[in-house]
Amino acid sequence: MQRILSIMAGLALMALIATTGGAQAAQEKAIVAGGCFWCVESDFEKVPGVRSVVSGYTGGTMQNPTYPNHEGHYEAVEITFDNSRITYAQLIAMFLRSVDVTDAGGQFCDRGPAYRTAIFPLNATQQAAAQAALAEAQQALGQKIVTPVLPASTFWKAEAYHQDYYKSSDIILTRAGPKQKKNAYTFYRQSCGRDARVKQLWGNQAAFAK
Repeated sequence: MQRILSIMAGLALMALIATTGGAQAAQEKAIVAGGCFWCVESDFEKVPGVRSVVSGYTGGTMQNPTYPNHEGHYEAVEITFDNSRITYAQLIAMFLRSVDVTDAGGQFCDRGPAYRTAIFPLNATQQAAAQAALAEAQQALGQKIVTPVLPASTFWKAEAYHQDYYKSSDIILTRAGPKQKKNAYTFYRQSCGRDARVKQLWGNQAAFAK
């Protein structure tokens, strides 16, 4: 009886390891910069297969960047996804169709280096997939795409008040300080012209524009 119990325990442990290993293998991360990180987070949290989206800063050398001071960094998001449901290549194709890939100076009403678009592959497989997605998107668009593929560096998570900002905030956060506004995120997104420009550029290929 003791031997049977030991065998059963061993089989249960093996099954647990196999299950856990499979779950880990299915989980992957992608890092992209698409202008205001609130908007990119809002878009990709709706995608089936995406487990979480975190707003943050990357691409620069400054340690512990903050919203008031992240010079040299891009506003970016880290997307954790189940690659058995959606692939990295599919996410990048979707990302490219959610931004203005022809604008090298920022995105929509947000201007400056922090708001440029970029893709930050985390390994050689992602690098190849990102380059292929860019080539395909440029052919589909028929215009030069300026969104670069850049070496990944440390991703710094943004302050807590930026996470899921689009869901409930009634405060518009600006470099000059907070401003009260009901439905602040919706007001910001519409006023910035994000969806209008993406739809104008990509037409029926636009990933999230309404």
